[in-house]
Parts: sequence; structure tokens; C-alpha cells
Amino acid sequence: MLEIRDVSRRFGKNTAVGNVVLEIPQGQMVGVIGRSGAGKSTLLRMINRLIDPSEGSILFDGVDVSRIRGAQLRRWQRDCAMIFQQFNLVPRLDVLTNVLLGRLNHRSTVLNLLGIFSREERAQAIAALERLDIPQTALQAAGTLSGGQQQRVAIARALMQKPKMILADEPIASLDPLNAKVVMDALQDINLREGITVITNLHTLDTARQYCNRVIGMAAGRVVFDGPPEELTREAVRMVYGADGEGNEISESITSTAIRTPAAVRVSASSGPLEPALERL
Repeated sequence: MLEIRDVSRRFGKNTAVGNVVLEIPQGQMVGVIGRSGAGKSTLLRMINRLIDPSEGSILFDGVDVSRIRGAQLRRWQRDCAMIFQQFNLVPRLDVLTNVLLGRLNHRSTVLNLLGIFSREERAQAIAALERLDIPQTALQAAGTLSGGQQQRVAIARALMQKPKMILADEPIASLDPLNAKVVMDALQDINLREGITVITNLHTLDTARQYCNRVIGMAAGRVVFDGPPEELTREAVRMVYGADGEGNEISESITSTAIRTPAAVRVSASSGPLEPALERL
């Protein structure tokens, strides 16, 4: 169980996340939606402890992970794997080595400094690449791969951490629809087969509906919707995205992408009120 208790994060006078209260049981696939600047990424980064909360507590299985330091913090960041929009791979290193970097917090400092990995660890890394259907890239430099392939390498690296939870911060934002589907299919498969909790920030409502069994909507740093995807009514969408129908974030969120159908109905930022698009939801 992940418990977020009255968590806030301020940057100077600006409140990025305000008084968020959530409980996420083990094994859920959770989509976090909202406009840019709604606090989605800040929330995930606080859970992983890339940044600290200004107020409140974050607990996992009863342990207050918002207060831990040193070795305990490293273990938490091992157990709570993070996948980023920009992949965060080492471009000059080959794919296999990038995947093996997911084992660093499981090993001694000496072995890490020497860059020595066991035969078993290498076999696990190859198995992770096979699961993501990219074993043929193992000896290629990571920087030579397509965006979709790089994101799959990042997921394979996360699997090598043997995590209890995966946080994905806009994992498909920079991908074409086909690669976006491959990445979301992979995250869903991990959630279903391993029972690993997956929390992912998403821009598209259709993606959240298709892949997540729980959706959390954020606006101005606060949770304004929390429930199953079938409860994402027009009123709920308005709470999350506003009613003015302006801005690319809203347009992307109400667009039926090719993840579901190539005959997408697209709404541009200049298309006027939100009502016509909401009628199609």
C-alpha cells in the first residue's frame, strides 16, 4: 500500500502540489491525467524522492519513505523504479550495459566501480530485452535506437531493479502512436503478470481509459478526480482540464489517438468550445 498523506510541494511562492491525499493498493495500474503544470510530474518525483515534499508524508507498507536517507533511500529508489519521458539512458553505452545499470543498487560499490556483471545478471538483462522484443539491439549504442526502442530499454532497465512499484513520467509523450501502444502494452503486461503497481502520467484520456483501472485527475496541484475510467464523465473532464477548450493539453487529452483507432477525431487549440469534443467521449 502506498499512502500519500496531505503532501504539498512549494517552489518559492508557487505551490506545485497542494494537500494531496491518496491510497494506492499494491497491483493497481493508475493513470494520472491533467494539463501541463497540474503537478503530475512533481507528484511522481516526490514519491520516488527525486524531490522532497514541503509538507506531509509518503508511506509504503507503513514505512515513511519521505523521511529516509542514505542506504534506505537508495533501497527505496531501487524498489520504486522511475521511467522518464526522455529515457535517461547513457547514449554512448550499448543497450545491454544500460539495462544492467538497473542492478547498481543491488551490488557492492567495488563491483559497480569495476563495471563487473555476473553471467546471471547478463542473462537476466537479455531476458528483459527479449520480453520487450528488442534482444537484437543488445550490442548497439543506446543513442542509435529509435525513441520507441529507447523507451523499451528504459523499461527493461527498470525490470532489472526488481521493483515493487514503477513510476512512468509521460512515457509516451514523445512517441508516435504505434510505439506508444507498444510501450503501454509492456507496462500493462508487467502490471498484470507481476502484480507490480504502475503509476503513469498521461496526456490522453483514451490511453488512460484503455490501460488503467484507476484514473487520478489533477488541476492546479490538487486531485480533482479519483475513480475508475468509466466515471470520467464530461463533468469530470471539465474539472481536470477546465471548460475553455483552449490549449494543446486539452486537445491532446480529448483526441482519439491511433492507439485505439486510425480514424481519429482531432480537436485543435483553435477549434472553439470544448462541448463538441466532449460529446464524443
